[in-house]
Amino acid sequence: MGEVIIVTGIAGAGRTTALRALEDLGWEAVDNLPPSLLSTVIAARDRADEPLAVGIDTRTRNFRPETFLQAIDGVAANQGVRPLILYLECDDDVLMQRFAETRRRHPMADRPVVDAIGREREMMAPVRARADVCFDTTRLTAQDLRRAVHQRFAADALDKMRIEVVSFSYRVGVPREADLVIDVRFLRNPHWEPKLQPLTGLDPDVQRFIREDPRFDTFVSRLQALLELLVPAYRDEGKSYLTLAFGCTGGKHRSVFVAELVTDWLASRDFIAALRHREQGRYQPPAADPPRPEPVS
Repeated sequence: MGEVIIVTGIAGAGRTTALRALEDLGWEAVDNLPPSLLSTVIAARDRADEPLAVGIDTRTRNFRPETFLQAIDGVAANQGVRPLILYLECDDDVLMQRFAETRRRHPMADRPVVDAIGREREMMAPVRARADVCFDTTRLTAQDLRRAVHQRFAADALDKMRIEVVSFSYRVGVPREADLVIDVRFLRNPHWEPKLQPLTGLDPDVQRFIREDPRFDTFVSRLQALLELLVPAYRDEGKSYLTLAFGCTGGKHRSVFVAELVTDWLASRDFIAALRHREQGRYQPPAADPPRPEPVS
């Protein structure tokens, strides 16, 4: 039986973009499907092994979280298909900006947008708690979200663990999607060196400066030993997607360099590893992935 994904979450967080990305990968995509018709659509597929992506959220007619979850449970019990729930979320201020820019009406817009977002977030809490995969699109472009969907749900990823390595700034906040967070603020900080301050962890001079920290080699060797234990263990437990996040103060020097090292090390162990420097706006996919600019919707 082909895999079924339910794409849901907060309005404005990128459901349409995620569905289009899945469609690009060969999934049959159905949007705004009433939960009561979920079992019918699954049964009506031309081929039992055809992957199906269904968009359902508060914009769907007569949407109620309890009915939605009951429909998913009913499909699992009666048709032997356990739909995977992909949940998209985003910070309130970014959602408000997106609704203002696109002039779209919020599905609960019988009140100010900020109140409608809060009400929707409260309503969707039970669905969020049941999510199998959660993407926080607060700092993602449409291109970033498409890449995340491609990395997670490409055909060769369904039976192989995918890893995303992220560098970030603690000033901005820890990535919500992170499974394992490593704080590298204990390493020497190039920010205080005038010649290094404008550079990043991608520059050899910055890398050389960080490597000169007497704790660096021990840290890297022990980190690799930890990952050698944990990554296969996560994979053996059936986890197909893992996010490793490395943070420093500004997300510019130390976290960037360590994330680069870890990504290279994972690749040398034949893991599929993508790299994202969140604060630098850089993404390095496992394979070539040409950009196609498009607003998140």
